[in-house]
Amino acid sequence: MSSSSSARKLFEALTFVLLLVAPTCLSSLQSASWASAWDHHSEGSSGRPARTRRQLLFRNEWASWSGWSVCSRSCGAGAAVRTRTCITRNPVGGPCEGDPRQYKICNTKECPPGSADFREMQCAAFNDRQLVTGNSFRWTTFHGGSNPCELSCLALGHNFYYNFGRVLDGTACDKVPGAVCVNGRCLKPGCDSILGSKEQEDACMVCGGKNTSCLHHRSVYQSNGLEAGGPFGYNEVAKIPAGATHIRVTDNSRNYLALQNGRSQFVINGNWKISVPGEYNIAGTKLLYRRSADTWESFEVPGPTQEDLRLMVLATDRNPGIEYEYWLPPNQYDLHHGRRSPLRQAHHSASYLPRAQPTIKTTTTRPPTVSSQPHWSFARPLKPPRPPSRHPILPRLEREENHRNLLPQPSPGRHCGKCRRVKGRRERQRQYCQKDFIFRARVLGKLYRGEETRYDVQILHTYRNSFRLEHREFLWVPNVCDCPNLEQGKQYILMVRRHINYERTLSRILLEEDSYAVPYRPREDELVRQLESLCNNRGQKYPVA
Repeated sequence: MSSSSSARKLFEALTFVLLLVAPTCLSSLQSASWASAWDHHSEGSSGRPARTRRQLLFRNEWASWSGWSVCSRSCGAGAAVRTRTCITRNPVGGPCEGDPRQYKICNTKECPPGSADFREMQCAAFNDRQLVTGNSFRWTTFHGGSNPCELSCLALGHNFYYNFGRVLDGTACDKVPGAVCVNGRCLKPGCDSILGSKEQEDACMVCGGKNTSCLHHRSVYQSNGLEAGGPFGYNEVAKIPAGATHIRVTDNSRNYLALQNGRSQFVINGNWKISVPGEYNIAGTKLLYRRSADTWESFEVPGPTQEDLRLMVLATDRNPGIEYEYWLPPNQYDLHHGRRSPLRQAHHSASYLPRAQPTIKTTTTRPPTVSSQPHWSFARPLKPPRPPSRHPILPRLEREENHRNLLPQPSPGRHCGKCRRVKGRRERQRQYCQKDFIFRARVLGKLYRGEETRYDVQILHTYRNSFRLEHREFLWVPNVCDCPNLEQGKQYILMVRRHINYERTLSRILLEEDSYAVPYRPREDELVRQLESLCNNRGQKYPVA
């Protein structure tokens, strides 16, 4: 009895000691158990509890997508599906977030002319089949059903329709333009072609972008007086460079907007003919022309354009303001709207109109970062240049507007002899690769100055140019013999070079006697365009400003 009593007292003492040290022991045991969950060698006798605890540390996640299924239609916009499986890593966790199925639009090309309507084909599949009542009918499409993704068919010769259930995947959803029915739902594809996606193209034509890869240009063209062509005439508003996206032009006057392509051919409202509002193909994209019953009209072009566009106005009244805007990639923006290069600083007027000068107000949402250094470097002179104080830098093409109304001057009549004629395939190819500027221009004026002749030309199209050009330039001929002789009002294809004097005080475009200068013809234009890939060392093609 005494032994059992002493054993009981010993047990009570041990229990008391264990209670005192229990928190420390339990915490150490818990740490050891969690550590063993990561130790693959500690799953001896208690492997199952350790595996369960290890699974609690992970989340359920999706496996990779399967491949896309075959498109539900061969043309006319069908649907393809792919699936994924939720991998269960946590037995007590919730299901994977998201959809196990994903649909995309496919085979969007139009079906050949005369093809049967897809919904009509589905209704015709139930022709002469007996219904629940035992009667059979012939069916056609009924578009008045409550759900556009259900196959509602009208019985021919009867005044009722029947609902045969869901339409096949890829059937057009009539209520939403561009949407298709998939699994009984009307879904519209995003820019990533995924049906039901919210992804959209930004102004830079980047799917899901944030307008960070292009710059915005917005301007207002205004004129207080009648345009250069008088109350009835075509006048240029602006040149929209190639590569522009989301072009929008609006006008609210009795004038008419007009548009020319890169070859100076009218696309909208040209040749004194007013076009019908609608959709037009231009510069590799679509143009939507809208005009209201009163005076409002607009151009909208999604882009990107593949050639320069010239925005014109057919003036019939005073112009209160034409608003236009577009987006350009940063490198294109710098070329057209960046700081002026030394080749362009001498022009005092940005407009080529010989009469009332319109004012253009320009704003940009993001000013481009343009280096103050020029885009080229000059060869080192044999001698150091003289101090600027003794030889100030002269403007390149100083415009003297007081000569605007002077009659054409007669030739000084020097003993010049016969002018050299430059033409032919060999000369065309040689000068295309050697000269600094190759462009098409219209001659606006001619002036003799000392021993030189100056042509005032309007640049219409550039084929290849090593430096940037203004829309209107001066060409200098180092003689007064009319060699070459350019007639005012006519168009020419010219291959000329850039001339810089020794002191670097003069930079201009030189038209020499042996320069390639031929009248413009469509055939000549085609031959010059074929030379684009001829020169391996051809410089960067700068646009006309």
